[in-house]
Amino acid sequence: MTNTTAVRRRPRWPWVVLVIVLVLAALVAAGEFVARAVVPNTIRSLVISNLDLPADQQLEVQTSGILLPQLISGTLDEVKLASDEVTIGGITGSARVTATDVPVSGGALGAAKGTVAIDQDEFGSLLAASQLPITRIALTAPNATVEGELELFGRQIPVGLTVTPGAEDGDLLLTPVSLMFNGAAVDLDAVSGLAGLAGAAITQPQRICIADRLPAGITLTGLRIEGSRAVANIAADGRIAVDQALLDPGTCPRS
Repeated sequence: MTNTTAVRRRPRWPWVVLVIVLVLAALVAAGEFVARAVVPNTIRSLVISNLDLPADQQLEVQTSGILLPQLISGTLDEVKLASDEVTIGGITGSARVTATDVPVSGGALGAAKGTVAIDQDEFGSLLAASQLPITRIALTAPNATVEGELELFGRQIPVGLTVTPGAEDGDLLLTPVSLMFNGAAVDLDAVSGLAGLAGAAITQPQRICIADRLPAGITLTGLRIEGSRAVANIAADGRIAVDQALLDPGTCPRS
């Protein structure tokens, strides 16, 4: 009789706690599943709207870590955006951008940086403001070669200039590597002195402002040639998420 009573009175709270834990775990898992389905789509819609991109713009959004604690804290640790073809400021290419410390309810980003890869034609359009006589351009890592004609001694001489692209203070930087005149290699220093201003224009490093081709809140921080594409490193002002003026095209100093 005593043993039966003891068995019947055995506390059941461990089982109750276990059930509660399992239910809570299921709710958290369900909440995380919903968050992973909703948050990327919401971010995609906001980006497309703010950048005035087509509604059907191909744009992949990835978040890192467990989302629920981040949503509760009000800040997403990291958001990655990727598109194989996007046009911003008249420049079309593939883009990869990583933003950190992204406020859930709106606000400035902690930081944002990434890369944009463009083809030869798009890269050539960036050189329109240069002093180079360009009729054709070819990209072969790590350099770019531009071809055209230079007026020398009253004649139009075919030239081919190979440069190494880079970036300096937000500008596109072209550093001459070699030069061909009429199909023959010539010394850069000799041409600079021989051809005066025209020679100096193609034999000295050139900085080309491209700020007017980008949103004001985005800065070119680097540029390199990979295969037949130019890959630009970019950095964004964190306030670009809240300041419309930073989404408008930047400006270049008047020459």
